Amino acid sequence: MSSSTTDTEGTALTADPAAPYPKRWAAALVMILAVLLDMIDGSIVNTALPSIGTGLGAGPAELQWTVSAYMLGFAATLIVAGHLGDRYGRKNLFLTGVGAFALASLASAVAGSAGMLIASRGVQGVAAAVIMPQVLASFRTMFDGEERGRAFALYGAIAGLSTAVGVLLGGVLTDWDLFGWGWRTIFAINLPLAVLVLALGAKWIPDSRDRRFSGRIDLPGNLVLAAGLVAIVLPLVQGRSNGWPLWGWLCLAAGILAIAALTGWEKRRGVEHPLLPTGLFRKPAFSAGLLIQLLFYGGMSGFMLVLTVWLQTGQGYTPTEAGLLMVAFSAGSVLAAPAVDPLAARLGHTVLIAGALVMAGGLFWVSRAAEDAAAVHTGAWPLVPGLFLAGVGLILLVIPLVNTILGTVPGPLAGGAAGILSTAQQFGGALGVAVIGNVFFSHADQGLTGALTQAGPWAVGAYLLCAVLCLALPRKAVGHQAEPDA
Repeated sequence: MSSSTTDTEGTALTADPAAPYPKRWAAALVMILAVLLDMIDGSIVNTALPSIGTGLGAGPAELQWTVSAYMLGFAATLIVAGHLGDRYGRKNLFLTGVGAFALASLASAVAGSAGMLIASRGVQGVAAAVIMPQVLASFRTMFDGEERGRAFALYGAIAGLSTAVGVLLGGVLTDWDLFGWGWRTIFAINLPLAVLVLALGAKWIPDSRDRRFSGRIDLPGNLVLAAGLVAIVLPLVQGRSNGWPLWGWLCLAAGILAIAALTGWEKRRGVEHPLLPTGLFRKPAFSAGLLIQLLFYGGMSGFMLVLTVWLQTGQGYTPTEAGLLMVAFSAGSVLAAPAVDPLAARLGHTVLIAGALVMAGGLFWVSRAAEDAAAVHTGAWPLVPGLFLAGVGLILLVIPLVNTILGTVPGPLAGGAAGILSTAQQFGGALGVAVIGNVFFSHADQGLTGALTQAGPWAVGAYLLCAVLCLALPRKAVGHQAEPDA
């Protein structure tokens, strides 16, 4: 094989600078396997939550933290992880992230208490956040033109299937009870896969970095951001069980103020690579898009958590049966996906509005069908049409959303904007689990079906608000118009 050199961004190339990296597709498949590990772990725990609660004696707040800790760790680390990869090498950061993810998975698998599991889940989220930006940045340097489009399409397909795979795999592995490990298997399975990624990644992934990256990385700012995010979610998860004490409201206010202060401090100090560029938030369309991300993922994550608990604890479904039922949600997304981009090109943000409304309608159906199913003992299968509709709505909203929001952002700020949107996605999920979970568990004394019907309107309301906010977005997404809308 020919010798390799490095371009101005550090991407490994063949001796001919114009030739692509020869093992780019092998490298891409290895990196996508790591992405699959991350994305599955974001949903695999849902169907195992009742078993985890029984096995570790975990209460409602601890079950919520099992989900939220992962999302918060991811949200707090994502932006700075991209900067670290640009400076110190994406391959090094990727392999470090995979190794840390494996160790955190091992700690989760052997956790002897809910507290240990929550802590290891937080570390898993941090490790996943280290992995993800390196994958996307490496794809941009390894591929050009149509190949880049195919690579990102493969990435998107894996992302779309990961939720279905996660909820089903979580149920199957928990019920399978391999070696008597029960729910612990959902974390132990990560170990051989991570070892495979490390071995093949070290061999095939090219080293790349951005040689133009200069200036200091705002590590203190990232700590403030992480502390602010945790301070916001902490009282929302713990408040109900503690009687909503004063310290919780003070903590919530402090978290909001810390993030606002961070934005102002970075602007005054002229931080070269700010975590929260103020120029973005002055754009009403970007701010509206950020709220859509928060509401969208918050409504989905919170509702899926309480629906899973209702299915298993309230209706006596096994983890596998619950996972199979939830596949209806992903089936709607998979079947609708091919039509989304042509519709978005023709109809613009009308598709986003339709997606939010269909999602709201699907979840409303699920809430009503759950109440009826429990009353007449028909089982949970009447929920399937609503779950399918919600899946269709999700894909109508999620595919064009980021590109549409980025239509409001100048080119030099696009990278930072994408990082903030991904952070909002994870943080929104954690908020949704906290808020909708609290509504559900606070009404559990009425019976879990009554609790579900109380929690459902919060998720439905989130998507109705998304539909309204979509009116503030550009009419057309990037790539569907000659110039971004003002």
